[in-house]
Amino acid sequence: MRMIFGIFPLLAIPIVIYNLMALTAGGGIDANGVSSIAMQLSDPVRGTPVFGAWRITGGDILIILSMVFFFVEILKSTSTGSSTIANHAVSMLVFIICLVEFLLLPNFQTSTFFILTVMCLLDVLAGVVVTIVSARRDFSVGDNS
Repeated sequence: MRMIFGIFPLLAIPIVIYNLMALTAGGGIDANGVSSIAMQLSDPVRGTPVFGAWRITGGDILIILSMVFFFVEILKSTSTGSSTIANHAVSMLVFIICLVEFLLLPNFQTSTFFILTVMCLLDVLAGVVVTIVSARRDFSVGDNS
């Protein structure tokens, strides 16, 4: 169970949520060129305003959830184990899927999904950089002082 948790990138959860929303929203685009998923993400969540006139949207909630998962992913990348390399590979695969969806599918060309894609890229980069820095620290070569 611990091995599965170590390999599975948590940022895939908000990506799957967005995919379910985008694929069930239909591909309709209105006269202004706005897709139906973009309108759903920008609609305020029902309820009272949070502060003054500010209302939180569905896209905001998805990004906040993604930021929590991104934080946990950064913490996971500091571990040095065999599952860390597999996590980097699967995270790279998630990023590539996000990039292809963003470039090719109209329902995925929103600011919310772009921010999710950038988070996936930063997850891959941070994981690799942290792993290299920790490996360099653990295995110092040529420093005989």
